[in-house]
Amino acid sequence: MEYFNNIKVLVTGGAGFIGTNLVEELLKQGARVTCLDNFATGHKKNIEPFLNNDRFTLIEGDIRDLDDCNRACNDQHFVFHQAALGSVPRSINDPATTNAVNISGMLNMLIASRDSGVKRMIYAASSSTYGDSESLPKIEDVIGKPLSPYAVTKYVNELYADVFARTYGLECIGLRYFNVFGRRQDPNGAYAAVIPKWVLQFIHHDSPVINGGGEYSRDFTYVDNVIQANLLAASTSNTDAVNQVYNVAFGDRTTLNQLAEYLREILSTYDVEIGQTEILYGPYRKGDIPHSLASVEKAKTLLGYNPKFDLKAGLTEACRWYWENLR
Repeated sequence: MEYFNNIKVLVTGGAGFIGTNLVEELLKQGARVTCLDNFATGHKKNIEPFLNNDRFTLIEGDIRDLDDCNRACNDQHFVFHQAALGSVPRSINDPATTNAVNISGMLNMLIASRDSGVKRMIYAASSSTYGDSESLPKIEDVIGKPLSPYAVTKYVNELYADVFARTYGLECIGLRYFNVFGRRQDPNGAYAAVIPKWVLQFIHHDSPVINGGGEYSRDFTYVDNVIQANLLAASTSNTDAVNQVYNVAFGDRTTLNQLAEYLREILSTYDVEIGQTEILYGPYRKGDIPHSLASVEKAKTLLGYNPKFDLKAGLTEACRWYWENLR
């Protein structure tokens, strides 16, 4: 895609999991990329491969600081706003910080984008916005009440983006990510996502723990599908596609029990002993949505989204990366 050649783009959270993969692809496509990160959850090692690239600029700063946001947005064509504090449990334990980063930080980025004349902001929304809605598959216009402080913040992001689009003419596109996984996702820490956490445990012959009975299901989404959606959202010239929110997923659901079996099966091709690792069960987590399955028809129709990686293909790629980088 030659669209991004010499285009100036800002990626907030560019040293994080999704942000790093987005930066990498944008640089491959010739973009001039600025990364804004405070390294609260991102890692400097993630961006080390880019530091010698003359089309890459690092700004160490915080989206809670409007001056940092203004500095980063200056002269940018597109903003990919990926910076956030993820994790439902983290938000339950510390709602104030989650609110400050995810809501005040988003508002700062909207203000800075407006004031700097940014053409379009593509921002990370979340499937958590569907809350207690029991309808499946999840369709963008049908949501329930949020089940966690994190979910509240991500819904407020969508409301703010809509207001800035209507009031100030800033083009905004929100991407509701569904359980993204893949290379560079951090397996460590109290709030690590389930797939990298379990992969690391399997590699060390430790038993992963499934919260609840294992029959909760998720629409797990490989990171390359997410990168595709971001690039399409930035490059689309379809006026009907702008100022919308889209599900970004594969469009299939898998139970946690099935996920654990898939991981054990794939990783046992590297180490046969992993195939004998026991899977344990723990209590249900507060704020967890029982089932999640996305309809991606809106993204396919308006953006041309066509996810290439189903769960097993994505897990195969991710496990190879973890095996090579985490042992």
